[in-house]
Formats: sequence, C-alpha cells, structure tokens
Amino acid sequence: MLNYNPLACLPSSEELPDSDDTPVDNELQDLIPGLLKALLAMAWPERMDWFLGVDMGIYYDPDLPAIVPDGFLSLGVERFYDANLRPSYVLWEEKKLPVLVLEVVSQTYRGEYSTKKAEYAKLGILYYVVYNPLRRRKPRLEVYKLVNNVYEFHDGNPVWLPEIGLGIGIEQGTYLGIPREWMYWYNQEGQRLLTPEEQALLAQQQAQQAKQRAELLAERLRSLGVDPDSLT
Repeated sequence: MLNYNPLACLPSSEELPDSDDTPVDNELQDLIPGLLKALLAMAWPERMDWFLGVDMGIYYDPDLPAIVPDGFLSLGVERFYDANLRPSYVLWEEKKLPVLVLEVVSQTYRGEYSTKKAEYAKLGILYYVVYNPLRRRKPRLEVYKLVNNVYEFHDGNPVWLPEIGLGIGIEQGTYLGIPREWMYWYNQEGQRLLTPEEQALLAQQQAQQAKQRAELLAERLRSLGVDPDSLT
C-alpha cells in the first residue's frame, strides 16, 4: 500500500525565494521591526517558542508568491530553525499562523489600508498593526484585531495584546542614536520595555551609584578612625 504524504510534495523553505527582492523605500521599515525584535530578545531570553521576522516572506500557498510584511510575530514555533536560521516562513512547515503582522507606511502606499489588510484578514492573522509616521490629523498607530473575520480598530496608545502578553505603542525615544518616535512593547502596567542601549546605560548608572555609595561609606569609616581597607 502506498503511503502518501501531501506535505512531501510541497516546496521547502530552502527551495523558495527568501524575499520578493523589492527594496524597502523607507529605512524605518527595517528599523522599527528590528527594534521590536531586539526588545523581545531581552524580554524573553529564556523563551524558545517565538519568532519575529523582518522583511521576510510568508508562504501560505505553494502556487502563489509570498506576502512580505515589514514585520510579523509568531508564537508556539521554534525560535531558531537551524544553524542557518530561517530563509523564509512557510506555513505548511511551521503549522502556525503569525499572531501579528506589522506594516510601516512610507510616502508610497503599498495597500496597507486595503489589499494587504484584506489579505491578512483572509489568512486569519489575529492582529494587524499599521504605523504611518507621516500622519498629522489621524492616528499614526493603528492596531486591529480580527473578530468574526473582520478587523476591528482598537484605540489607545499603547494597546494591550492579551494573547501576546504585551502591549504595543509609540512614543519619543532614542534608538541607534536616532531621536524620534519609535514603536515599543509595553508591560501590563503600561511601562515600555527599555531598548538595549537604555538597559546598558541603566546598568552603567547603577554601577556608578554603587561606587559612589561605597566611596561615601569609606569616607565615613575613615572619619571614625576605621581603615575601610582593613575590613576586606
């Protein structure tokens, strides 16, 4: 009897193009999801069940080209696919839809409010996040949640995402030495997660404060006629 495995007939991630070869037309389209990925790596250092793709193709049908959001987050998948990492995200291999997709709008619209939104809803992706830094009158950050196959807008900044266990929002900050509005993850109390640079600066400040306290204590001991070096 012939054992038929339909998955064996589908192309693997190694055989598929890893992008659509379309260059980004705004550096933020790489930097913003890159920051979100760096924040997750620091927030979830022990978790190995998540993956955040940046400008990576999502293959959902072997007969159709990949969709390539600026960023997407998947939960319940291997964080590291193999030594060469993921060339692309193939749904028939991963068996998990991304829980969130992110699009960063530039001066050239790419269907973020129409065709892409409809496509992500059709796929069943739970959260769709759109950031438009050029907006002045309308919200620059839009977070949509899929309810009965339709995306519903969730107002707020940040917006809590219970299925992820984090919030997402925007505020002024500095990343890679660039002061501007950035997108961040937030905890349940609404406090944003610190960037790698901010965590390094905080550690440096704490070390300096500890050194100052030690020096102050040593001076007090000397004023009492006690040599602090004799106590070590």
